[in-house]
Amino acid sequence: MTSTTQATPTGAVDRFFKISERGSSVSQEIRGGLVTFFAMAYIIVLNPLIIGGFSADQAATDVEGGWLPNGQVAAVTALVGGLMTLAMGLIANVPFGLAAGLGINSFLAFGLVGELTWPEAMGLVLINGLIIVLLAATGLRRMIFDAVPAALKSAIAVGIGLFIAFIGFVDSGFVRSTGIAAPPVQLGDGGSITSLPTATFVIGVVLMGILMALRVKGALLIGIVATTVIAIVLESIFRVGPSLGQNPDAWNLNAPALPTSIVALPDLSLVGQVSFGSFERIGMLATTMFIFTLLFLNFFDAMGTMTGLARQAGIATPDGQFPGLKRALVVEGVGAIAGGGASASSNTVFVDSAAGIGEGARTGLASVVTGVLFLAAMFLTPLTQIVPLEVAAATLVVVGAMMMSQIADIDFTDFRVALPAFLTIVVMPLTYNIANGIGVGFIAWVIINAVSGRAKTISPLLWIVAALFVVFFVRGPLQALIG
Repeated sequence: MTSTTQATPTGAVDRFFKISERGSSVSQEIRGGLVTFFAMAYIIVLNPLIIGGFSADQAATDVEGGWLPNGQVAAVTALVGGLMTLAMGLIANVPFGLAAGLGINSFLAFGLVGELTWPEAMGLVLINGLIIVLLAATGLRRMIFDAVPAALKSAIAVGIGLFIAFIGFVDSGFVRSTGIAAPPVQLGDGGSITSLPTATFVIGVVLMGILMALRVKGALLIGIVATTVIAIVLESIFRVGPSLGQNPDAWNLNAPALPTSIVALPDLSLVGQVSFGSFERIGMLATTMFIFTLLFLNFFDAMGTMTGLARQAGIATPDGQFPGLKRALVVEGVGAIAGGGASASSNTVFVDSAAGIGEGARTGLASVVTGVLFLAAMFLTPLTQIVPLEVAAATLVVVGAMMMSQIADIDFTDFRVALPAFLTIVVMPLTYNIANGIGVGFIAWVIINAVSGRAKTISPLLWIVAALFVVFFVRGPLQALIG
């Protein structure tokens, strides 16, 4: 563990959070908590734009045509993020912020609800959380994490980043369907950027990219706000209006405009809107595979993030252990339960917490500050109504670029590593499905390494997971055969 200069505890708060013991101060923790919130606050705007909508024809509708209202999603996103970040600080005493995970909410919006209702999808998120808590409490979570090759862990993160970026390009109109077999997609309209909303998206990507390159704290949130202001000004001048599914050159969802109000009581109607009817709707096999996919997405992302953040904070040992690890894993699992129960999507540890750690956060007091600010943000949800989808799409591209950084950890000179990693990365966006990329990567890893003489290096768990994915990919014919 990195050594720190210890001071004598000066009060109950200092002793409870071990602030002096970790070489920090109350003011340093408060500042770190503030920075973490501003680095993460974009999720209150972004999550509703991914899993919610402003009307039925503009939202991610489920198999029965149901959808989640944007304002309600924003409220529960802030509620669950606040409560779980508070829990992380008070129970695990680490400076980690929690909120709705981007990879998981994308999987829900673009994968699960095509076959399930939103309450049924959130029911699977809740079940996934219960399993994570059980695995964390028994110590099995870390054992499973250690069994998966590091290259595949990195490839999954990279693939999700590429998938999220592709969604952003499509939602903004930067990439559009040609309507013909070859080529299936094109740049803008006929190879040109022709619409004001798409141009706004480009401005957003450039602006957020510059802020990120300059290491500005809260770069994404600043970028969202600034680009939204630009969008409002442009709309007030050119009066483009919403597309309403008819005009491809108009704003994809809502036309940006100043809100009629800023503060409002949060609408928490989505809390408790959970169903376990998926087993009856799509069957035990398909439901089990969806739960497994959610579990995998939740499982590895959080584990790697916590290890990296603990190292940055100087509280980790060389093998990635840190004080409160087991409690942190349990809290993160409860975040999935709470997120599913409130229809906010699974909550997980955010790598954006690194911003607060960079400002000096070392203890759970910083998380308490961040959590309180999230709860206060519940009353500002009308502000989320003015952000156009093109601005959110720009954020998705930038977040995708951030997630791509882990490609440096993959050894592409070894083809036994390169092909499974490559397939994991490209299959996700090309099939518009995260689970497909994970499954293809696992199967390719097992087959290639087994045939090339490295069967003994493959964990028994990996064999089991690969076999389950084979079943997942042929579940249609299997279900037809079973009747």
